[in-house]
Amino acid sequence: MTMKKQLYFVFLFVLAFINLSAQRDTEHWFAPFSSANLSTTAKQAVYLSTDSTTPFSVDIYNNNIVIGTVTISKGSPQMFDINAANMIGSTTADLFSIGTKGLYLKGTKPFFATFRFTVPAHGEILTSKGKAGIGTKFYAVVAPITNASSGMNFTTGVLATQDNTTVTISGYANNVVFTNGTTAAAMPTMTITLNKGQSYIVEGRGNQPGNLKGFIGAKIVSDKPISLTNGNFLGEYNIGTPLTGGDIVMDQSVPTDRLGKEFVLVKGYGNISSATEDALIVATEDDTKIYVNGDPTPVATINEGQHYRVNEVNNNNYINQGNDHYNMHVRTTKNAYVYQLLAGTATSSATIGFNYIPPLNCLLPRKIDEVGMIEKLPPSTSNNIKLNILTEKGATVNYTVNGGAPITPTAAQGPYDVTGTVDWVSYSITGVTGNVAITSTKAVTAGIAGGSGVVGYGGYFAGFTSVPVVSKSGDCVPGVVLEVGDSFESYQWYLGPNPISGANSYTYTPMQAGTYTVKVGMGGCFATTPVFVVESCYEQVTKSLIVCDAQKIIVPAFTNHNVAIVAGTLQIDTPPTKGTATIDAATGNIIYTPNPGYVGNDTLIYHFCANPATGVGCEQVKMTFIVDPNPTVKNVSIRSCYIAANPTTALFNLETAPVTTQTGLIKKYYPTLADLTNGTNEISPASAYISSDKKVYVKVINSNGCYSIAEITLVVIPPVKSTVLADKIICIENTATLDAGPGFDGYQWSTGATTQTINVGVGAYWVNLKSGECYTKQDVKVIQAVQPVISSLDIKNNTITVNVIGGTPAYKYSLDGINWQDSNYFENLPRGENSIYVKDFYNCEPIDVTVTVPNLLNAITPNGDNKNDYIDYSELAYKKNLVFNIYDRYGNKVHQATQFNAYKWDGTMYGKKIPTATYWYEITWTEPNKAQTQIKYSGWILVKNVD
Repeated sequence: MTMKKQLYFVFLFVLAFINLSAQRDTEHWFAPFSSANLSTTAKQAVYLSTDSTTPFSVDIYNNNIVIGTVTISKGSPQMFDINAANMIGSTTADLFSIGTKGLYLKGTKPFFATFRFTVPAHGEILTSKGKAGIGTKFYAVVAPITNASSGMNFTTGVLATQDNTTVTISGYANNVVFTNGTTAAAMPTMTITLNKGQSYIVEGRGNQPGNLKGFIGAKIVSDKPISLTNGNFLGEYNIGTPLTGGDIVMDQSVPTDRLGKEFVLVKGYGNISSATEDALIVATEDDTKIYVNGDPTPVATINEGQHYRVNEVNNNNYINQGNDHYNMHVRTTKNAYVYQLLAGTATSSATIGFNYIPPLNCLLPRKIDEVGMIEKLPPSTSNNIKLNILTEKGATVNYTVNGGAPITPTAAQGPYDVTGTVDWVSYSITGVTGNVAITSTKAVTAGIAGGSGVVGYGGYFAGFTSVPVVSKSGDCVPGVVLEVGDSFESYQWYLGPNPISGANSYTYTPMQAGTYTVKVGMGGCFATTPVFVVESCYEQVTKSLIVCDAQKIIVPAFTNHNVAIVAGTLQIDTPPTKGTATIDAATGNIIYTPNPGYVGNDTLIYHFCANPATGVGCEQVKMTFIVDPNPTVKNVSIRSCYIAANPTTALFNLETAPVTTQTGLIKKYYPTLADLTNGTNEISPASAYISSDKKVYVKVINSNGCYSIAEITLVVIPPVKSTVLADKIICIENTATLDAGPGFDGYQWSTGATTQTINVGVGAYWVNLKSGECYTKQDVKVIQAVQPVISSLDIKNNTITVNVIGGTPAYKYSLDGINWQDSNYFENLPRGENSIYVKDFYNCEPIDVTVTVPNLLNAITPNGDNKNDYIDYSELAYKKNLVFNIYDRYGNKVHQATQFNAYKWDGTMYGKKIPTATYWYEITWTEPNKAQTQIKYSGWILVKNVD
């Protein structure tokens, strides 16, 4: 059984064309495979080696979880045991289902990686090809099965390097029958979606006729890079010989963009006559012609997915170049897969192996440094090794073992010409062990054939593309370092179409994002790598914004750097799903517009970049929008009843203003819009705000701080008074009807009455008049009518003139209280006591005054005869303020009667008689009534004095 090394490479980059010039790499992947019957004593391990003299660590992953870490350096390779369950499917549940088998290795410096595994009497090596081993298009290559038994199988496993990878398998023969019982006719294609680190294994057993060759050339396509392992866990492919047995025949594949058209194979340990040494060719395009050893006539022409076994027609294609050194030249007109079928011993089909053969190219590396523990299989079993070296003709070749002095191959070991090409020669060196490094002054590649009596295997260490490609360490600018193989003679790096001055090394550290290529040269052979895209570093940040309005403006800016973004670098990576986001070309801002009526969360991812000269890369922002539109509000008015003490104001409960119908909101009230804007002078408590007519403002806020502003117009409901209710004047003995008037919603009198009118006497009253919900208190009085007052009476002889003050005109006058006149003049009154009655407009009980009309003497003769000798008013002495004065015709007072002269006058003045003449007199007094009526009594008197 031959143990073959397969390279399992899971490629993590998005760009499928990114490749390496050799399998020495910083990352390696190994896809899983199936075993028809896995022994419990199976052993498997990864072997790691490097040319770096500085030790570094390598992490080993399964299903994205680190399962081990080793430290390696030049001369100190390491082996790490792997559980079979992490790589080998051996049960029905492991096949045709999404699983987590497979390995991913990552180091800080380039290294070689092989997955080596053994079961009793069988072994193989999967030689990782690094990033060169992952891609998006493959054709499966398994060995043809010549021993139709259920113990034989073909197997192919894929491993995803990125999430959401869709893989489609098709192109296998119609009569294939898979291990799960599904026929190719029933399932002409398989489509699987895998996430990073997930795998899928396909298998068919050798007891089905269609499975002997039917899966060779199956097409495997993915939308993101995958790694592929293919072959047979137990295969047997000898032709027409009685040999029996079988061995593991397996290797890691490479994507179609790594293929070429010219190949050289150097025979392993098998005898030509045993037909165990051969070449298996699979076409990737129609009309692929195959030429062997320079023969101008093609040995075959095959189409896409078809295969051709070179020695199946005749077994003379390996040419002995001397000393039993056999090699073979193969050329195809289109890119094709070439796998070498090997043998570990001369005559046994139980010690076979499988090597993917890389195409020849003058740009292949000049050294292979170093392959560790070249003869070992787990658990540290040593085997016979043949090291086959292929290099350009004229090159100087040597090798070292375990870091020793360079060894030059002997003439018996090579170089040997290759029939069909004058450019390449080959070497074979047996008995090699330990850690091996190979150097050449020209392009070089090497493979091993190993084995013992029961184990055969093969592995190949070389470049895997006809065109070198750029790889990188680091992720982005700044910090990324670009690298192409270090074995070329010349380098020129380009940014876009322009050469970069001084960039002439195999590495280059870019200072800005862009598309890079490098033109490499070796011995007059030049090639330019595919375009490699370098992006600015994304500093990923997560932010959130509350979206209240119909649009939200986002101003892109670096979160952690005070540098400007470069115009035109702003891009939306993932648009929102609950709205739209557009870049405003004029401002460079993002305008986010949520869908109408949407409430909830939305997500936008965008990025922008800085000028690389700043040393700052790009920032990617995952923006979560919390869409919670501003509350819906309206302007309203509220009314409140006036405050009696200040009728221009009212007490308002602002919290009752129906500015919104939404619930769960916070409301803050402010006396002015400026206060609301500044957050000053908030009204508190809003339930008891005293104000006159004005406008106040309310900020209505939801739980996310979104707010709207509403205007509340405050209306003071003024007092609504009765226009008919008025004070009444009545006589004290009467009552008045107080009428508040119609149109009110209720009446509450101070008397307790609730009617529109009440009848009351003199007094002070009030009524609460209800209009809507408001009451107006209105005072009213019933006033006693003011009685008129007889202020004075003028009596002349038997006439009286009544003088009245107070009361309310017009007055009525009467002498008996029955008969009334409008005139205040009475005549022909009798002497003595008389009553005068007066009433005013209100016709109340009249007032009255009793007055004395004295007997009048119009002449006196003061001659001492005791007849009419004097005027005597002593009878009026009881009157208050009685005054009795006599005047001559000139108005000169000639006498004043008082209590001292007994209110008499005898016609003298200062004791002397006055001349006979007519004199005037005037008598006044105050009537002793309530009104203190003034009485004036006047007349004339003739005085006759006789001498």
